[in-house]
Amino acid sequence: MKKYDITGMSCAACSAMVQKAVESVNGVEECQVNLLTNSMTVRGSADDSEIISAVRKAGYGAALFEGTKPQTQSGKNKLLKRFLWSAGLLIIIMYFSMGQSMLGAPLPYIFTEYRIASGIVQFLLCAAVMIINRKFFIKGAKGILNFSPNMDTLVALGSLASFAYSTVVLYKMAAQPGYLGEYYFESAAMILTLITLGKMLENRAKGKTTNALETLVKLAPNTASVIKNGREVIVPTAEICVGDIIAVRPGENFPVDGEIIKGDSAADESALTGESMPVEKTIGDRVFSGTVNLSGYVEFKAISVGKDTALQKIVKTVSEAAASKAPIAKIADKVAGVFVPVVLVLSLITAAIWLVLSAPFSVALSRAVSVLVISCPCALGLATPVAIMVASGVGAKHGILFKNATAIEQAGKAHIVILDKTGTVTEGKPVVTDVYAVDSKEKLLKTAYALEEKSEHPLAYAVVGFCRDKGMETQELSDFRAVPGGGVTGSVNGTLVSGGSVKFINEQAEIDTVISKKAEEFAHGGKTPLVFIWDKKVLGIIAVADKIKPDAKDSINRLKNMGFRVVMLTGDNRITAAAYAKDVGIEEFFAGLLPEDKAKKVEEFKSLGKVITVGDGINDAPALTVSDVGMAIGAGTDIAIDSADIVLTNSNVSDIVSAVKLSRSAYRNIKQNLFWAFFYNAVCIPLAAGALVHFGIVLNPMIAAAAMSMSSVCVVSNALRLNLFKSANKKEKGKSQ
Repeated sequence: MKKYDITGMSCAACSAMVQKAVESVNGVEECQVNLLTNSMTVRGSADDSEIISAVRKAGYGAALFEGTKPQTQSGKNKLLKRFLWSAGLLIIIMYFSMGQSMLGAPLPYIFTEYRIASGIVQFLLCAAVMIINRKFFIKGAKGILNFSPNMDTLVALGSLASFAYSTVVLYKMAAQPGYLGEYYFESAAMILTLITLGKMLENRAKGKTTNALETLVKLAPNTASVIKNGREVIVPTAEICVGDIIAVRPGENFPVDGEIIKGDSAADESALTGESMPVEKTIGDRVFSGTVNLSGYVEFKAISVGKDTALQKIVKTVSEAAASKAPIAKIADKVAGVFVPVVLVLSLITAAIWLVLSAPFSVALSRAVSVLVISCPCALGLATPVAIMVASGVGAKHGILFKNATAIEQAGKAHIVILDKTGTVTEGKPVVTDVYAVDSKEKLLKTAYALEEKSEHPLAYAVVGFCRDKGMETQELSDFRAVPGGGVTGSVNGTLVSGGSVKFINEQAEIDTVISKKAEEFAHGGKTPLVFIWDKKVLGIIAVADKIKPDAKDSINRLKNMGFRVVMLTGDNRITAAAYAKDVGIEEFFAGLLPEDKAKKVEEFKSLGKVITVGDGINDAPALTVSDVGMAIGAGTDIAIDSADIVLTNSNVSDIVSAVKLSRSAYRNIKQNLFWAFFYNAVCIPLAAGALVHFGIVLNPMIAAAAMSMSSVCVVSNALRLNLFKSANKKEKGKSQ
């Protein structure tokens, strides 16, 4: 996927036109345009130059994405100045057009005696307002010339029609003494002023949706103290290289990821994990870019820099999720593609109907202009992306990383949660509890040490740690092979050695009744028995137990109360699995599964409803991939994280609950936004056309412009409510979303 910055878009019709233009380029397989972030992602083999050229031909600007850019203050100031100047001139126009007739305000004699004089002043002031807001006309004209009319086209046509009609009336009054006609200069100026106000409020609200992402970007300091030749040198963070030694004092942020080599500290990692409690750090511990050194001077060696830091990976994930589109957005996209042309036709039909009904031309014009300016494609275009952006940012604050918008939508629709055992329900840090040797305990431990030292399984770490604590020496192992869900094999001095589950070892050697019963005894106690053999002879059993996560039982009960069917899958034996399942309140579990078996089980459950699968290891990757939504525990392996749609960086079971609740809140918010966008246009366009004029309900162009401006603001403001979300692993006051 390549990402591009897009300029010149003002509404959903614009984004739809850009997407259509790029999708027509040979080699483009998929294109998504995001109105909120003014960005575009493209997948395929097309050249950058061809894609950029297609966007420019459609009337917009494009360039390769260079990084997350916060809204510039200068852009906000320009919009504010436009509004203030427009509002100031509009007040004067309103004074001349309505001040005396409605409020009895005084006017100089020349303006009361000669109405044309008042018209000339309004003409000049309105022209000034149009010049100040010329961007509407420039972009609107480009839209027409490129056969891609947009919101600016509607606004420009509405304002220009009112101005042109009023100018003709003014000319007739000058050419034909005694001619009286109505001016609409105040309507032309009011439309532009109110739309500018709406844009200003909308941009401000949109800016708040990107606050979380901008906050993450700013966490990493711009400079760092690098130790070179025994001296501290201040260098830009971007110039830090892997292996550099960096000094960090209390109160400073760690600039890159690394490993402490000197000193002790407590680090505030809440910005990355959502956990408020400081984390103690000492020599050998990892530190992360953007986290805060709360106490103690430390020196650390840079391990990951630039885009490889955990912080930048989070920023990238959140940014990509915000730029993606949820499936529900396709409805709005289809409507947006034809919205503006349809509104233009409806405006002409409105004018024609009123003229056929013998209404004055000024009335027909007013109705047609109202239809133009009340129509709001922006609300349709913003309905989904603002909610996705806010949800992505809020999730990142709580240690929940959604990789795409589809994950946000699908997680809330799921009915089944499938949990891996080791590392998901349990801590994933098992310890050796028992050693049962047939003959030599030393030979059993040495063999296990040699085998498990090369394995990445959590159970292997327990065995290796136990042997190291005993001060044992390892043996040289060759031909090492790990069998996922089974065990490990290798050769020591040409002799075949193996270790793993009873089932796995039973395929290679004969296990007698004593060993089988002992293994079963360990399993009933919630321990995992690992059997080891030397040249097909059983050496004994090492029993390993894993501690259940503190929040596991409560979180699983919450999932059940939310209507989920909770299932546990594990490669462990059935007896051990049953003990763990009982402790956490899971009634349905499947044990002794290989990775491919887990994937098959997920496929079976998918026929019963949408499935969320949660795992942390390499053996969980196939199941995460085939699941409707894959969640990876953040402390797990890279392959599991890469296979998942959602990453839970804190490794808490309660974060599964939080992710689902946030997903449901976001999806509900999107539906509310889309309903409002469709409802607004469905109701307001007929009202503006004069459908209820016989009941005394009339929307003049000024009210229509105000309504149009506020519709987008309402959609964005509704999405901002997601910032009130509270995670499930924190004490909640009142009812959370």
